[in-house]
Amino acid sequence: MQVSEAIESRRAVKAFDPDHRLSESEQNRLIELAMRSPTAFNLQHWRFVVVRDPQRRRQIRDVAWDQAQVTDASMLVILCGRRDVWKRDAARVWKDAPAEVREMMAGAIDAYYRDLPQVERDEVMRSCGIAGQTLMLAAREMGLDSCPMDGFDYEAVGRLINLPDDHLISFMVAIGKKAKDVWPRPGQLSRDEVMRVDGF
Repeated sequence: MQVSEAIESRRAVKAFDPDHRLSESEQNRLIELAMRSPTAFNLQHWRFVVVRDPQRRRQIRDVAWDQAQVTDASMLVILCGRRDVWKRDAARVWKDAPAEVREMMAGAIDAYYRDLPQVERDEVMRSCGIAGQTLMLAAREMGLDSCPMDGFDYEAVGRLINLPDDHLISFMVAIGKKAKDVWPRPGQLSRDEVMRVDGF
């Protein structure tokens, strides 16, 4: 499948076949592809919580407006991000770069994030957003469907997955085989309305 075809055919599916299964290797492949997504300063903020336990899925569904895709999809991924990755992992993610590049990046990373909690949060959300789209397009290429989800109690889900204090939840992605077709696209703004050249 061409990337453009995956983009055109991807829809937010609400009804999944609960009997469809993905192997562990298929799930791992999807995560590995999502890990190729770009992140600011190569910090790789994302952490992917793949929820496999049926009881845990049921608990998440209970705090997610009882949305069926939480339990019925073949794979449920909670995209989280580590806020303080810039403090902890900067040296590790630049270990293979030349010494002068490592030194330059260490200073730039510190200057960009230090004492700026909103920047920390924004980068987590940007990184997870890009990774989530990569995940959905990779799933589409595999003939799967997906649904990005933010209709849930973030604090409750955080408790259910033991989210560390220095992490945030961005959103969830349900992946599997659709059980029924979605309705036609409900309405698209025109390119002329959303695209500006050289400013507003």
